[in-house]
Amino acid sequence: MKHLLLLISVCLITLSSCKEEKNHSLKISDGKVERITMMKSEYVSDRNIDVWLPSNYDSSKKYAVLYMNDGQTLYDPSMSWLNDEWQVDEMMGKLSRKKTIKNTIVVGIWNSDIGRVGDYFPQKPFESLPQNYVDSVRTALNKVEYTKNMMKDIHSDNYLKFIVEELKPYIDTKYTTLTNKENTFIMGSSYGGLISMYAISEYPEVFEGAACLSTHWIGTFNDNPIIAQAFINYFGKQIPSSKNHKIYFDYGSKTLDQYYEPYQLKIDSIMQLNGYTEANWKTLKFEGKNHSEASWRERLDIPLIFLLGK
Repeated sequence: MKHLLLLISVCLITLSSCKEEKNHSLKISDGKVERITMMKSEYVSDRNIDVWLPSNYDSSKKYAVLYMNDGQTLYDPSMSWLNDEWQVDEMMGKLSRKKTIKNTIVVGIWNSDIGRVGDYFPQKPFESLPQNYVDSVRTALNKVEYTKNMMKDIHSDNYLKFIVEELKPYIDTKYTTLTNKENTFIMGSSYGGLISMYAISEYPEVFEGAACLSTHWIGTFNDNPIIAQAFINYFGKQIPSSKNHKIYFDYGSKTLDQYYEPYQLKIDSIMQLNGYTEANWKTLKFEGKNHSEASWRERLDIPLIFLLGK
């Protein structure tokens, strides 16, 4: 029963943005959001992009850019299937007014609903897995309606190409941004945490920082050390230089997050061996917190200040 509940939990989170877009504007509490409707791409399926701007956005000023995955869950609960949100607009507005963080815009990238895992599952670690193991996992997942094709057509390399080669140039042209690495960041939770780790590892010349909340090291629904080790092996080889990058990790202790600690500790060892210190790396454990937007919302200020703090 315990594993069944966890399975249902992951299914809900994986499909957390499957609700169809409603015919009304986003309900924003602070600042404003401009939508790029169904942006075309040569690499991935078309998707909405919701760009948050502070209320005092001034085109005569330059802004850092934070790219966030699972854009449906960031600003308005009516866009999310679970009717919950991160409240990114409220927190960014609050931190901006206090001048705790640098001038920043947030680019919320919608996921592709059932294709979310294909976008977010790091491709090189996936391709390093034994084929017979991948086949057995795929067979198990295909028995569950909402997870069919979860480990089929993994195309996260193309998802990152979309961000770096198509979306970033568009954002840098449309808005007055600071285009250099030192002012470009990426963030996400669960599978969104995995793809954020993958992004800064694959494109260290593009992203200075990544925030990876409740990083889904196990890859599927239950404790999965083989998949987790593939991620750990990859990161050990591809970790970006500690001289000019910063990385944030965290995890809870309930629901899916209960599985992450042993793997996060291995990642932490890699960070230490590669020269990361408290100046440019943070791993936090939140006892009693589960795998949900509510949990991530409660601690959202911490990774935002870590990445964007003055």
